[in-house]
Amino acid sequence: MINGALAKRIKLVGLDVDGVLTDGGVYLGDVGGTPQEFKRYDIQDGLGIKLMRASGIKVVIITGRVSESVRLRAAELEVDDLIQDAQARKLPALLRMLERFEIKPEDTAFVGDDFPDQPVLRVVGLPVAVGNAVPEIRDLCSVQLKRTGGFGAVREFAEMLLKARGDWERVVSDYLAERIDTRLEVLR
Repeated sequence: MINGALAKRIKLVGLDVDGVLTDGGVYLGDVGGTPQEFKRYDIQDGLGIKLMRASGIKVVIITGRVSESVRLRAAELEVDDLIQDAQARKLPALLRMLERFEIKPEDTAFVGDDFPDQPVLRVVGLPVAVGNAVPEIRDLCSVQLKRTGGFGAVREFAEMLLKARGDWERVVSDYLAERIDTRLEVLR
């Protein structure tokens, strides 16, 4: 569970990719002589991200790999920022983002799973571990999710955070209201 006062302070949520937004698997192949990399993303995680953004929370992705797949997914979800650093220097990347957005580390949550996430998880106000996180990361985090990366962990966190803030019912209601076909009103 997340304390309501802490939840209301969160202004930015950072997400790792491999092992958090994905199951950590990487599909490598060759198409017509061009190397290709594919990743599997969970649709419910994507809606969780959109709902957090609808509640006014900035959502960013920070990953230690560079992948066109991640760039495409980040654009599709309209996240507020994306850093892909092949050297996995996640903490400096996060600190630059926070400075640009004028947000304090203690008003930030980060969802991680493995050692490259550890420096970030040590400085944020709400460190979160997915269900498949390594023991050292789970021990470091105040929130430990049941779902695993790539299988709804980000959605689980989004629901938990938004409910603790008192925003869940409103953002879901707004989301559904935007998708109601006005012709259905005639049938009632």
